[in-house]
Amino acid sequence: MAFSPQNSAPAGPRKSPAVVIFLCFLAIVFDGYDLVVYGAIVPKLLAYEPWGLTPVQTGAIGSYALAGMFIGAILIGYLTDIVGRRKVMMVSIASFSLLMLLTAWAPTPELFGLFRFLAGLGLGGVIPTAIALTVEFSKSNRRNFNNALMFSGYAVGGILAALLSLAFLGMLGFQGMLALGGLPLVTVVPLLFWFLPESPAYLAARGYRAQAERLTADYGLEPLPPARVEGDAPVAGRFRTLLTGRLLAAMILFCLAGICGQTLVYGLNTWLPQLMVIAKYSLASSLTFLLTVNIGAVIGVLVSSRLADRFGPRPVTATAFASSGAALVLMGSGIMPLPVMYLLVAVVGFGSVGAQILVNGFVATYFSGATRATALGITLGIGRIGAVLAISGGGVLVAASLGTFINFSVWAIAAAVGVLAVMTVPRLQAAAVTTTAQAAAEPAAASTDAVAR
Repeated sequence: MAFSPQNSAPAGPRKSPAVVIFLCFLAIVFDGYDLVVYGAIVPKLLAYEPWGLTPVQTGAIGSYALAGMFIGAILIGYLTDIVGRRKVMMVSIASFSLLMLLTAWAPTPELFGLFRFLAGLGLGGVIPTAIALTVEFSKSNRRNFNNALMFSGYAVGGILAALLSLAFLGMLGFQGMLALGGLPLVTVVPLLFWFLPESPAYLAARGYRAQAERLTADYGLEPLPPARVEGDAPVAGRFRTLLTGRLLAAMILFCLAGICGQTLVYGLNTWLPQLMVIAKYSLASSLTFLLTVNIGAVIGVLVSSRLADRFGPRPVTATAFASSGAALVLMGSGIMPLPVMYLLVAVVGFGSVGAQILVNGFVATYFSGATRATALGITLGIGRIGAVLAISGGGVLVAASLGTFINFSVWAIAAAVGVLAVMTVPRLQAAAVTTTAQAAAEPAAASTDAVAR
């Protein structure tokens, strides 16, 4: 509907890429909401007598959604390059919303966990699709910033979850808070249906060159790479391209950085309220700390992403990881006054959620359009290993009663590994990026993205 042919291409941009970025932002908001609302309801789940859950069981159930996202990100991230970004985005959000409603109505903890796993399958496809679209509809010198701006929806969803939990958790219970996750079905999906365009790179790859060029002109995007002609070398498969030579080393290190980032994001957003309760703060204060984490993430990443566009994502992402590790160790010391604790929590937000956003931007600008969504799907999918370990491991940590210093500083290990992984990703100029697939699909990628890689 959005791609019907016209007799001539428009002389100049008629539509704003900001619309695409905003729609992706809205989709990501509910991913952030799902993440943080589970952390907010953990104390209520533990206190829910009919189920009698232990911290270990609660952590395990929380990890089920992440296991689903692990599968969904890899599978659906790959499918976006086959069936298109637009369809995948709508189907993923619709399925996630329906399953959030089923989760809210689950009569047993077993069904509760099953529905969270299935919801994770749909949610896993949203992030790589949103990032790929945002990067494609952005100028090369704004890709990190626009990606951070879009992905700040993740932290905005977290802020929304914390605020709503402060206001309504006591009234609605954990079931009501989860049911709010069904809202995208009637709010976001219709907007995507009417206003979200398809990816020009996908259309061109599928032979719809005229439609792709028309979209590129409509949104004022950078020109598409030249079309392949008869006699060109065949394009290698996406997985084969990513698992060859130095790109394989880059993928491994990006996956390791993703594991570290998601360990921090999901571990702290899930268990921070309970850790603060253990540290003798009230539940209301603990939810306020959760709010501060996500405010710090929004502010920090919007500033740092501009630096990433100017100086490259590598040093900025490493700094984000390092700052969160240092802040966590200081929080665990137990000697910080309350105002300093709030500042440290905000720094942790920047260095956890912010670092993960920067990792995503690094991946998106490192790989070409032909493999971008697949690379993001793999990185985010493998990264869910960290999320699963963090949520389930956090339950073990809480049950072990090891003390405040260990409760906080143990997470700094993930931050340190994240620094090492990001700093050792092979330089793009030295990598064998002119593989057959990239040379055929996006020969200008190296020059347009070099500053960001």
